[in-house]
Parts: sequence; structure tokens; C-alpha cells
Amino acid sequence: MEQQHKRRVRYSGTHPKRFEEKYKEHDPEKYADTVAKVISKGSTPAGMHISIMVKEILEVLRIRPGEKGLDATLGYGGHSRKMLEQLEGSGHLFALDVDPIEIVKTQERLRQAGFGEDLLTVIRTNFANLAEVGAKHGPFDFLLADLGVSSMQIDNPARGFSYKLEGPLDLRLDPEHGVSAAERLRELTADEFEGMLMENSDEPYAAQIAAEVYKRLRRGEKIETTTALAQAVEAALSFLPDTKEKKDLIKKTNQRVFQALRIDVNSEFEVLESFLDALPDVMAPGGRVAILTFHSGEDRLVKKAFKRCYQEGIFSEISRDVIRPTAEECRANGRARSTKLRWAVKPL
Repeated sequence: MEQQHKRRVRYSGTHPKRFEEKYKEHDPEKYADTVAKVISKGSTPAGMHISIMVKEILEVLRIRPGEKGLDATLGYGGHSRKMLEQLEGSGHLFALDVDPIEIVKTQERLRQAGFGEDLLTVIRTNFANLAEVGAKHGPFDFLLADLGVSSMQIDNPARGFSYKLEGPLDLRLDPEHGVSAAERLRELTADEFEGMLMENSDEPYAAQIAAEVYKRLRRGEKIETTTALAQAVEAALSFLPDTKEKKDLIKKTNQRVFQALRIDVNSEFEVLESFLDALPDVMAPGGRVAILTFHSGEDRLVKKAFKRCYQEGIFSEISRDVIRPTAEECRANGRARSTKLRWAVKPL
């Protein structure tokens, strides 16, 4: 019996609007021209992630053929691919990721690009477990940790990372473990939520937002979607005068609120501290490490850890000043704007 050709699901209008309908961007190898057009306009195609500060990272890590390295945050695999290319077929890269959805896609993508098991080992684990990974597979000549959330996670409404897209208020990097952001809100008090907003994102309107969110929860309203939380945030700022700047202020406030919740749900500061504590012991003599951060709390932790290790002689060199992406890169990729790069070297 002849197999019937399966037609692609059609969408209404001239362009796909829903995440699931963006079939071209979900298969970038097949629709390279379309993806290139999206990127050329300074946007990131849905389902993709544009790696940040690749040139600067490679300059810092100085990867040589035959070395052993670790990408602690695999994500879409863009940084891993560039590091693998530097090995020129000799050496090995280990790559970690906690996301059970994206890790499968990325591993397949890198395998199809020609990086087999002799060159690349992908491990599903949180990079907080660096000590265990290092004990089994280290020490490493070069390491990278990109602490940003991947665009694939942000753009997928089902993951609940963006206030712009209707979806469940989840925010977990690993949706198979832990509690969602919606559940976390139900566990906290208004005072605890206010403290979280202040500590995790320096939110200036933390008191007003916490009061509005918990007023709604007390009267039985459910805040279980991204839209419900975004509406509560906007209502909390209703006391502000209606000016042309207010819309932008609401946008930035929502970004900070979602960031604060994401940091809490995924214990991101605690995870980073565990990584930094284990880092010196998994680095080979002469080893190099680069870390990309995306907000001040992360950067403070990295800066403090590197400075302490330098003063104690554990590191022979550290970045004196933070390295930022070029203006050209920020224009091409808006998600690069908040990025900071720090590096360190272990003595021979």
C-alpha cells in the first residue's frame, strides 16, 4: 500500500505566529536562508539560540588540539561546536546540560555535524555537580560556563520563561524536577516574595508587586500562567502616571520579576556557588576558564570567587576588568547586551 504523504500543518494568515507553527526556524539546517534573514534583522529565530561572545571566549580559552575541555552549559551547542572545531579532531569535549528536552536535540545536531563519541560526550546533569564530573572525567584544560537561559527555552511558551507569551508559569530549566514558579508563589509569603524580588533582581517596586500578587492569591485568584503574573505586575504599577515611558517601565519590571522567580525556582545562585567552589580542583595545571554572566548577582559571585583564588595563589591570572560584547554584536543580537565575561588561569 502506497504511504500517504503527510502534509505540513497549515496556519492562518501569511506568517506563522504560534511557536509550534514556526516550522522553518525549528529546522535551521533545512531553512538556512530564512533563518539568516531573521538573524540579519537583529532577531533570534524561534527554537534557536545565537551564541554570544564566541570570538572573545576562544581568545581567552586558547584551545589547542589534543586538549580536554568542558562546556558546563551545553544549551543549543553553539559554543561547544566552536570549541570542538578548535580541537581539530584530536582531544575531547565533555558537555553538561540539565534540560531533558533540549539536550537530546543538541546532541543530535552536533552528531550530525560530525562530532562523534570519540570527540564529544554529552552528560545530562546540573553543573552544580562539577566536582563529581571532574572526578570522573577531569582534569580539564579549558572550561566554559554560559549562565544565560537559552533562546529555545525563552521562546517556547510551554516552558513559561517569558511574560510576552501565554503559557504555564513554570520557569524550570529541568521541568521534570522541582516545583514550578506557580507552585513557588503559593509556598511563599508576601514578605518572602518581596525579599526575593529585591535580592534576585534589585526590583525597585518589589513591595507594590508583592502586595498586588498576594492580594490576588488571598481572594482566590489563580496565578498559574505567565499572563496572569504579568497582569498582576502591571496592576501593581497602576499608581504611576500615564506617560510614554510607562509601557517600557512595565516591560522591564516584568523582565526583572520573571528573572527573580527563575533564579529562585532553579536555585541559580546556589548552583553557581557549588560550581565555583569545585572549579579549581577540576582544572588541569595551566587550565583556563571563561564564565558568561547576565546579571549583577551572578557577576558579583564570579568576581569575588576569582579574586579570592588569585589572592590565595590558586589562580595565576584573572580578568582585571569585565569583558563586554561589542556594539556590533549587541546590534545583531539584542540578547547579548547584558552579557559579562570573566576568565581565570590556573598556574602550571
